[in-house]
Amino acid sequence: MERPELNIAVERTPDEVVLRLAGEIDVLTVTNLSTIVNDTLTDPPARIVLDMAGVTFCDSQGLGTLVVLSRKAQHARTVLALTNVGDFLMRVLDITGLRSALMISSVT
Repeated sequence: MERPELNIAVERTPDEVVLRLAGEIDVLTVTNLSTIVNDTLTDPPARIVLDMAGVTFCDSQGLGTLVVLSRKAQHARTVLALTNVGDFLMRVLDITGLRSALMISSVT
């Protein structure tokens, strides 16, 4: 079985950090995502943006992690926003009722 990959490109500007995600967010890749977001929160920018344009899959573990990271960002007084959320992921967020728990930005 091929191991799913999640590539994360980090782009910093003075007031925000953009994480461009490509691949699958699942039980095997969430640790990597959590580590990068937690590292970012040690010196939190005004906004952390997760660019979901390249995400091909997100399981329940991935969704749970997004919610946890969003709460951690709130505690650090910053905003974690999802952008370029695909139709399939938006549907999953609607079905699970998590859409309201996450900030979803339509601005790219």
